[in-house]
Amino acid sequence: MRKWVIVAGLGVAAAAGAYWTFRPTGGAASDVAYRTTPVDRGQITAAVRATGTLTPVTTVVVGSMLSGQIVEILADYNSQVKAGQIVARLNSDQIKTRRDAAAADLAQSKADLVVKRAQLDRAKTARVKANSTIKDLEAQRDRTAAQLADAKRTFDRQSELYNRGAGAQQAYDSARTQVDIQTASLASNEAQLASAKAELGGLDADIVLAEGQVQSGEALIQSRDAKLSDIMIDLGRTDIRSPVDGVVVQRQVNLGQTVAASLSAPELFQIAQDLHEIDIYANIDEADVGRLKPGQSVSFTVNAYPNRTFEGRVLMVRLGAQTISNVVTYTGVVRVENRDMALLPGMTANLQVVTEDRQDALRVANAALRYRPSGSTAAPLAAPSPSAAAPGGARNGQRAMAALRERIETEVQPTPDQKQAITAILQERRAAGREAMTGLSDEERRAAFRAARTEMQAKIAAALDPERRAKFLAITQEGRPSPQQGAPGRVYVLDGDGQPKLVQVMLGPTDGAFTEIVAGDLKEGAQVVVGGGPRTAAASEQPAGRPPVRGPRLF
Repeated sequence: MRKWVIVAGLGVAAAAGAYWTFRPTGGAASDVAYRTTPVDRGQITAAVRATGTLTPVTTVVVGSMLSGQIVEILADYNSQVKAGQIVARLNSDQIKTRRDAAAADLAQSKADLVVKRAQLDRAKTARVKANSTIKDLEAQRDRTAAQLADAKRTFDRQSELYNRGAGAQQAYDSARTQVDIQTASLASNEAQLASAKAELGGLDADIVLAEGQVQSGEALIQSRDAKLSDIMIDLGRTDIRSPVDGVVVQRQVNLGQTVAASLSAPELFQIAQDLHEIDIYANIDEADVGRLKPGQSVSFTVNAYPNRTFEGRVLMVRLGAQTISNVVTYTGVVRVENRDMALLPGMTANLQVVTEDRQDALRVANAALRYRPSGSTAAPLAAPSPSAAAPGGARNGQRAMAALRERIETEVQPTPDQKQAITAILQERRAAGREAMTGLSDEERRAAFRAARTEMQAKIAAALDPERRAKFLAITQEGRPSPQQGAPGRVYVLDGDGQPKLVQVMLGPTDGAFTEIVAGDLKEGAQVVVGGGPRTAAASEQPAGRPPVRGPRLF
């Protein structure tokens, strides 16, 4: 009997051990196993991530305004140059020949001007002499006129005496002869005076002509002097000089090469003015551009120094937008101090622009914001994962779209026609999304995802009537940041019965892992649900493509 008792005991023990070893580990569908995490305080640093290219603050392209052959190169890659320093020379023999010919023409013009000025001076001297002659003739005319008057008075007296018979015939004839002589002399003087005045007019014309020739000679000198100056400028341009202090980053000309400047100035050198300060031209998505402000702190890395982090500041966001594949981006300029000259132009920078920095924020894990109890119709739209548009995030995007569709059906309750239109919009978005994401980088894929999501939401809103549209827009606004009041969000805590209890909160900035709580009934240390809980019968069924339920534990 004792032996049978021992055997029975061993059998019971073996059966219990077998049950413990081979029992299913999934548990019953109604088992409760919530996972929670505490609300704590800590730092939240919200940032915008982007990529950009390092570019010198000022890059000057040095070209040639003349065509010719390069006969000397005085600067090479990485050469430090000063403003005005000669970096290359063109062949100047032909220009020097033109310079000598122009200088000779200028000297000839100056000699001709000397002759013309001498002719002008001679004409002026002849005019002075002619003017003196006219004055002398006028004096002679006046004297002859006076003598004629005296001869007429004498003739009148002799004529009166002769008529009375008291005068002699000889005296009368002599007086009349003097009148005739003086009259002829006066006429001669008048003729000589008219001739002298005519000669004076000719001399005036000669003076005007000589003055014109002098002015023409002066103008010719100015023209030839300008021509010589132009040739001298061209001669100076055969020396290619650096316009700024800097370093040569590109040299695109070789010794003996012929440059042609017929249509545009050929590019010979690129000179970075100062590499101790360098800019980053970053591509900022339109969804993030509103968060960037001048003066914000920027940290970045480059592939050349993977273990080193550099610092910079946002200088500006340029207003001009670029649209590539329906993705709108803006150029953000980041100024960086490059004291050790480690950063080189052309490097690719992976930037993180700090937009919010909270040192002691009340924060909750983003997993708690995404959690919804089993069977809940409240889809997790708050604090979306940024990896939904990244490689490997397609399943997250599909789940988010399914959750959105569930909320629309249960909360918005569209009409059958509206539901059919929304289904078509979601299917179109799913099909177009796969094609649009092909061949894009991570940054471009995220930007394209945001643009497509905005477009999809606009189409859905347009398909609804005003009342349902307002409900739908309220759903889409959940989780969007608001600098003034925060964004609405929801988390779940366990009540006294161990069941999830909804708590409404207002959310602040997020760093991707945690989100700040700016208002709500949550206190530091409160336990919020991040996962787990009972599964419904539908959820416990094995969907296609899901991992199978684990079998019994064998170890």
